[in-house]
Amino acid sequence: MHFSSLIIVVLSFLLITTSGLQAKEPYKIGAILSITGAASFLGEPEKNTLIMLKDQINKAGGINGTPVEVVIEDSKSDETQAVLAAKKLIEKDKVIAIIGPSTTGESMAVIPIVTAAQLPLISCAAGAGITQPVSERYWIFKSPQYDTSAVEAIYTYLKKNGMTKVGIITISTGFGDSGRKALIEMTGKYGITIVADERYGPKDSDMTTQLTKIKNAGAQAVINWSVGPGQVIVTKNWHSLKMGIPLLQSHGWGSKKNIELAGKAAEGVIAPLSRLVVWDKLSEKHPQKSLLKRYSSDYEARFKSEPGTFGGHAYDAFMMITEAIKKVGPDKQKVRDYIENNIKNWPGTGGIFNMSPSDHCGLDKDAFEMVVVKNGDWEILK
Repeated sequence: MHFSSLIIVVLSFLLITTSGLQAKEPYKIGAILSITGAASFLGEPEKNTLIMLKDQINKAGGINGTPVEVVIEDSKSDETQAVLAAKKLIEKDKVIAIIGPSTTGESMAVIPIVTAAQLPLISCAAGAGITQPVSERYWIFKSPQYDTSAVEAIYTYLKKNGMTKVGIITISTGFGDSGRKALIEMTGKYGITIVADERYGPKDSDMTTQLTKIKNAGAQAVINWSVGPGQVIVTKNWHSLKMGIPLLQSHGWGSKKNIELAGKAAEGVIAPLSRLVVWDKLSEKHPQKSLLKRYSSDYEARFKSEPGTFGGHAYDAFMMITEAIKKVGPDKQKVRDYIENNIKNWPGTGGIFNMSPSDHCGLDKDAFEMVVVKNGDWEILK
């Protein structure tokens, strides 16, 4: 065979091989995120995270040589839009699994759709009702810590510091309802008394009246449960009133944007947060340290901002699903079973996960650090 003929044969082989790889149908993973609307501060870092991880995994050769496609739908922070997005991802896009939605209300809205389709979903929202009771949530998982675990972390801190009388102020949404329920139900276990129970709506622009009632009720601390603008408004009102008692936020506080929006009013605010926001302050031996450093550094290099705890929820969900596909293939039932039975002692951004047939979250109060805002940054409370 002439040398030129040999080159043609080799080139032909390479072309056939390359085209064969390119022709591989990608593994499709769906995502329903609040990219716009009231909860966009959740959906934006989640979307960015999924795009970054998809690019990284495909650059490294995909999953067992098959590329990954992430079909991202914007729910616009609306439950009806989330349902429509779920139907599209299931019926048109034929996804293997879904990541999201970003909020508790939207997640609850899509559960019947996903359950009927027998498709695994990992929510990026915190409400306990998303995965409980597990007997009714066979196909549903979530990556954020339980709101009940956040309450336990808060009450443990308060009890340790001699504060047993609290005033609670919660937003009238799915997240707020779930948090309020946990705050009330867990008082007995920790010897906490709720001396004031105040509420506000998603569009309310001043909570001075509610906070004044809490102060006058003799509360030793105030706990706010919300995500979005509400938590910033409460922080500014608390600061303006000079209440003289600590303000504790839920784990929905974990975005630097909240500090930026609240300004000096945020100083001293306390919250149970994932270690992602304080990864640089952890011991080098901490089992989450290297993962948190890599993810946070990669995200900041690409998007010039911090992922916050919310980007981390999407990170954990994506990594669980892609690990499952790598191990058992793109079979929906096998992916579900793998997540339930094999995500054990699994370091993620939200903590060390231990999924099981009785727990589709796999985290407890030990997943949190109690964090305080100091000089416009996060600090671990000692």
